[in-house]
Amino acid sequence: MRVPTSERTTIGWDIGGAHVKACLLQGGEVVDVAQWGCPLWQGLDHLVRALQAARTRWPALEAAQHAVTMTGEMVDLFPDREDGVRSIAATLAAALPVPPSALHFFAGDAGWCAAAEVARQWECVASANWLATARHAALTLPEGVLVDIGSTTTDLIAFGNARVLTASRSDAERLVSGELAYHGVVRTPLCALTQRITWRGHARHVMNEFFATTADVYRLSGELDPAHDLHPSADNAAKSLPATRQRLARMVGLDERDAAADEWLDLARAWRSAQLEALAAQLRRVLAAHALSREAVIVSAGCGAFLVPELAAAEAAPRRLAAYGSDVAKVARQAAAGTAGWAQVCAPSVAVAALFEREHD
Repeated sequence: MRVPTSERTTIGWDIGGAHVKACLLQGGEVVDVAQWGCPLWQGLDHLVRALQAARTRWPALEAAQHAVTMTGEMVDLFPDREDGVRSIAATLAAALPVPPSALHFFAGDAGWCAAAEVARQWECVASANWLATARHAALTLPEGVLVDIGSTTTDLIAFGNARVLTASRSDAERLVSGELAYHGVVRTPLCALTQRITWRGHARHVMNEFFATTADVYRLSGELDPAHDLHPSADNAAKSLPATRQRLARMVGLDERDAAADEWLDLARAWRSAQLEALAAQLRRVLAAHALSREAVIVSAGCGAFLVPELAAAEAAPRRLAAYGSDVAKVARQAAAGTAGWAQVCAPSVAVAALFEREHD
């Protein structure tokens, strides 16, 4: 897709530790959204390759403004988060064929900064993508909670009166408040979800080993879109159903041949229930902390958005649902089919582009 040369063209970037997500915004409307696997912990060359893929998809991206947010500074490639923010910003500045004046980093409450200012503003730039998404939702809907379930983490952010309600800003603060849960539907090790699982009529301890991930659960349940299943399995083996069942079997000390396919599906559903229970507890905590009204909606986002309706239904009085991709993001009529779905998955990249255009109109 060729990027139009209008002044109102913005590409939003969300540079994560496992994926690069990007959105092409034209005149406030989402025209295209894309995601590339980027195991950043293995080296910055993966980020460079993802940026090259974006240049192939959008050949004239040098004509656009670029709005960037990130979480990738957390990966253990970097000695600390400050170095991560600086390194990611420097890589973008070097790899994107745009002048310095066209590259803008989202610094949360501090506004926007150029690549040359990132070193001074690194704490505001670090892991601010959730804030961009929640702020965009707050400017679109009256009151609610953003529940963005990704491959690795879940953000649960209350908003109302056109602002984000939490005083927390860093990941460390949000881990305390319950607004960040290290639960995702692809990369989370199953042993991180629960120490005991009930299956075949018995509650049993599980293997505290990296034998399987949540991708195995949702691949087996049929809920994980293959387009979001981008990372190697725990054992680097195939992602076929038999291989998936074998990884689940290891979690309870067995082999795939020791149970029928429907029994392994039951085990996958037990893991699914464990994750839902943990996330529901976090959601209740956030709702209570901000005393939201019964009119507050739950806004779903991320590749794990398929879990959000059940989270909402688990409330004593089920709340109305909204989807970021269709109820917050403004998708252009000429956009390809499925763009709203990708806007849902890549919400921070859409949000950071939309906020930039809104604030620089």
